[in-house]
Amino acid sequence: MTLDLVIRNARLADGASPVDIGIACGRVATIAPGLKADARELDAGGGRLIRGFADSHLHLDKACLLDRASNPTGTLKGAIEAVSAAKRDFTTEDVYARGARVLEKAIGQGTNLVRAQTEIDPVIGLAGFDAVRQLKADYAWALDLQICVFPQEGLLNYPGTEDLLRQALDQGADLLGGCPYTDTDPNGQIARLFDMAREYDVDLDFHLDFDLDPGWRHLDEVARQTIAHGMQGRVAIGHVTKLSMLPARALDDTIALMRDAGIALTVLPATDLFMMGREHSEAIPRGVAPAHRFHAAGVCCTVATNNVLNPFTPYGDCSLPRIANLFANIAQIGDPAGLSACFDMITTAPNRLLGRDDRIVEGDVADLVLLPCDDAVSAVSEIARPLWGMKAGRLTFDAPRPTLLRPALVPA
Repeated sequence: MTLDLVIRNARLADGASPVDIGIACGRVATIAPGLKADARELDAGGGRLIRGFADSHLHLDKACLLDRASNPTGTLKGAIEAVSAAKRDFTTEDVYARGARVLEKAIGQGTNLVRAQTEIDPVIGLAGFDAVRQLKADYAWALDLQICVFPQEGLLNYPGTEDLLRQALDQGADLLGGCPYTDTDPNGQIARLFDMAREYDVDLDFHLDFDLDPGWRHLDEVARQTIAHGMQGRVAIGHVTKLSMLPARALDDTIALMRDAGIALTVLPATDLFMMGREHSEAIPRGVAPAHRFHAAGVCCTVATNNVLNPFTPYGDCSLPRIANLFANIAQIGDPAGLSACFDMITTAPNRLLGRDDRIVEGDVADLVLLPCDDAVSAVSEIARPLWGMKAGRLTFDAPRPTLLRPALVPA
């Protein structure tokens, strides 16, 4: 067999013996120990090879805004208002430049699959969507990008928004999102979005229940509509910080509800931890949904970046191992099984949610990322920085281990 590249000494699973991977024409041609081939070689050094990290919830259009939008209160309301004001001056070129900055961070952190949440309304029009659509094309050499268009500031209360959402779907948006808590008629928005999703045959991804009051929620209506429309397995909800305040029995009931409705959960630790509990002066609640409980019960559950360097989250480097590590800290997870589950929530689960199998098998496209460790636990506990990545067999970034420059030995 003629190979273009052989990756030596790579581990494809925790505890597995190192194997060699032969790449030909951008695909995994063969997997075996001791491959003999006259081809270029990369030594993985016993590191863990994965299909890549998947970020199931990332805002490119409103990233990197700290130079023009501030949120002194740190609240959700303050963040929405700050971005809403800044959005009036957004252009396609501006959104593209800021989005490219974030995507390049993500690529260098080993992410090669992204769901980009993109705002649509009469103020921004399709400028943000046009920019993200161009980013999708221009960065296809390094990652696959899904575009989720959604009405951040309401749908039924904001005339013209639905027409713009439809235009974006007609022009190639991959799925539809929602934000019921900003609408004057939350249940009406949910119903309208389900009707549109069925009309266009696309999945749904909601920003949902983003506060700490467990006395009411929109999750139940989303679950009801999911079942009524036969969309089990095609609906995701993000944030859902209310879940962090539920007592044990109510949480168990909610887990069962979501599992039965086939609804995926995306938890966004950096944003949720930063924004929730601002009204408390002591015993401040973390405000981060217990993703590990849902994951353990069989719900498709992911942790993701959300925002980068803006009024919602004034920090971020697009490292998903860092986000998984942050979640593990918040949830007080330290056992190997729990840390491995956190790794699953940035690899296997978001890949599945976004429609990709994360197993490395012969015949598949060679989208690969090498980690400087040999297991999932180390990747999360040590916030592993990937060493290199490739898409279709072509290297997309290289970040070798640091070289320590020890002082020269001085003769006695």
